[in-house]
Amino acid sequence: MGWKFDQPMYSLSDEQEQKEMIEMWENEKHGGLSEGNNRIPLPMVLLMALIILTAFMITMPIWGQRPNADNFKDHVAMMDSPEVQRLATPEEKMKYINQRAYDMANDRNKAALERHPITWDDLLNIAPGIKEVQAGGKYPLDWFTVLGDRLVLANFEGAWTEVDGKTVRTRVQPWWDAGYTIDVFYVSYFVILMVLVIKKLPHFSRKPKR
Repeated sequence: MGWKFDQPMYSLSDEQEQKEMIEMWENEKHGGLSEGNNRIPLPMVLLMALIILTAFMITMPIWGQRPNADNFKDHVAMMDSPEVQRLATPEEKMKYINQRAYDMANDRNKAALERHPITWDDLLNIAPGIKEVQAGGKYPLDWFTVLGDRLVLANFEGAWTEVDGKTVRTRVQPWWDAGYTIDVFYVSYFVILMVLVIKKLPHFSRKPKR
C-alpha cells in the first residue's frame, strides 16, 4: 500500500490497495444498499468551484472598503470654484465635480469613487470636516472614514509610523487582511484534502461485483 503519483487524476493508490478496497466493498453489506463507485457529477464539481470563487471574489477586502476623506478631497476643492457655482442645479454640479475628480484620481481612488457615489448634499455635509482635517494636519486624510455626515478616525491598525514625534499605527484600511488569508488557507486546505481523499479511492471505472 502507498501513494502512487504517476497518474494522479486516475488514482493515487496502487493496484493492490485498489483491489483490496473493491473486495472490501463487495463483502460489506452497507445496510442492504449498494455502495456503487460513481464519479462526482461534473456539474456538481463546476458548481462547487463557482461557489468558492464567487465567495472569494465578493468577500475580498478591497470590495468592502469604506470611503475615506481622501477620496473626496478633490470634490471639496472644486465645490466653491466659479465653474461649479455657475451651474444651476445640484445634479449638474455633482456631474461636473464627479467627472473632474474621477479624471484626476489614481486607479485605486477611481475604484473607490465608483463604489461610493456622493451627492451634493453629502458633499456639503462632509466638506467642513475635510477642511478641518486639512487645516489641522495631525493625521492624513486617508486615515479618516466617512461615516454619514461625519469624519471619524478609522479603527484599523496597520504599520507603525511617526506622527508629531509619537509612534502610532496607521489607520488605512488594507486591501488584504489576515482574516482573508485565513479563509484562503482553510478553503484551499479543504479542497486539496478533498481531492486527495477522492483520488485515493479506486477509479470510478472500477465497479464492485455484486
